Amino acid sequence: MCGITFEIYHELCGEGKHREETCTNLRSDSMVRARFPTRTGPAWELWPKPSLLASSALPKTSKRKAASPPARAQEADRDAEITNSCPDDGFFADAEQCDKYYECRNGEIIEKLCPDGMVFNDYNPDDEKCDLPFNLDCSQRPKLQEPKPTLHCPRMNGYFSHEDPKECGIFYYCVDGKFNMITCPDGLVYNERTGICTWADEAKKKGCGAADVFKFDCPAVNETFGLTHPRYADPDDCQFFYVCINGNTPRRSGCKLGQAFDDVSKKCEWARKVPECADWYKGQLTDAELDALENPPTQKPKTSGSQPSRRKPQRPHKGKAVEEEPSQ
Repeated sequence: MCGITFEIYHELCGEGKHREETCTNLRSDSMVRARFPTRTGPAWELWPKPSLLASSALPKTSKRKAASPPARAQEADRDAEITNSCPDDGFFADAEQCDKYYECRNGEIIEKLCPDGMVFNDYNPDDEKCDLPFNLDCSQRPKLQEPKPTLHCPRMNGYFSHEDPKECGIFYYCVDGKFNMITCPDGLVYNERTGICTWADEAKKKGCGAADVFKFDCPAVNETFGLTHPRYADPDDCQFFYVCINGNTPRRSGCKLGQAFDDVSKKCEWARKVPECADWYKGQLTDAELDALENPPTQKPKTSGSQPSRRKPQRPHKGKAVEEEPSQ
């Protein structure tokens, strides 16, 4: 059983106390903390169990009163066991560091590390996969390797916010330390928790709330009317309007080209039919182009005439042909 240095706490039945057992003839630098699943238990259960790992090291009989383990060791024992054995061939996550993992081959453990900014995805032990942190929960193994920052990239790989906190919709996508700047669509904010562009109220980024991004406040309404998600015209742009979610959280939306939001009917209409927006597209679209948008050409219905069949002609039957007898 001696292949690592370990500390385990074996529960003594009857007294409900713990005893510390230490393998003293081994070096501590060979210690490995890995999340190995059991062969028969659930996937999240660590392998091997402390009682199995230390059974040969425990004294057969002892009448001494068991001592309580130190607090440091109790805390370390909560989430992982210390082992140097492989349950099977495959890839297994480190118990403490989210971007570290181990490859097991023929009973040998090989320590590995994901590229900086990526973390190990331990969903399937047959797959060696490093993933973006947004796709995994690293709360139980929060440690990471030392970052290797470059220009606009706090780590070599991943999605990162703009350095200026006031730049709500600009972020960077980094690959091997090289960045690409990406701009969110108008009205959306980069969400640091998900790595994508979302509504401001979903991103919850400081200084990038809905009121900061849109410069628009939803008018105060009663709760019943607020549940209808009322709409209001954008005071600066005829093509756009605001939807106030539950009456208080603005989200900007828009009409298609050539249309404007009618603040009376609360829906999109052709701009020339909305008095205050009749000239909105002048200088951008000609009258002919507006006519074409308002009255798109209709497709002619297909004629129901007979069409030539696509079936192949029937081939003659194989075999000897039957000769007809000449008529008398």
